[in-house]
Amino acid sequence: MEETTRNYKRFYMLLKQLPHADKDTLVWQYTQGRTKSLKETSEWEYGVMCRDMERVVNNDNKVALKQAALRKARSGVLHQLQIYGLDTTDWATVDAFCKNPRIAGKLFRDLTIAELNSVNTKIRVIIKKQKEKENGQSKS
Repeated sequence: MEETTRNYKRFYMLLKQLPHADKDTLVWQYTQGRTKSLKETSEWEYGVMCRDMERVVNNDNKVALKQAALRKARSGVLHQLQIYGLDTTDWATVDAFCKNPRIAGKLFRDLTIAELNSVNTKIRVIIKKQKEKENGQSKS
């Protein structure tokens, strides 16, 4: 029987990305309590364990990316509200603005990314019309 050496780089790279994971516990779980040694796992057990770890890491990355996109969209709306002249430090004011049916009809914290982008566009249009109105009055 030919013995091959296994590179555990993949496992340890994934383990590093899972802050609450423990090597011994993972190996124990995937070998059904047979061993805590990574070297004693079968190829199949090692493969399944690494694939499951990759799935968890990728899911965490997707969640982080979604949260970052939501944070960016919220920041954009708040910035436009500041330009419009709203006090964005007062959440009641921000919520009252967003609850207007013409704007979003929801509280600011309940808005999705798509809704935030829509609100951002609406605020930009309002600001543009406001500036056009001011420029029209100053020319008279």
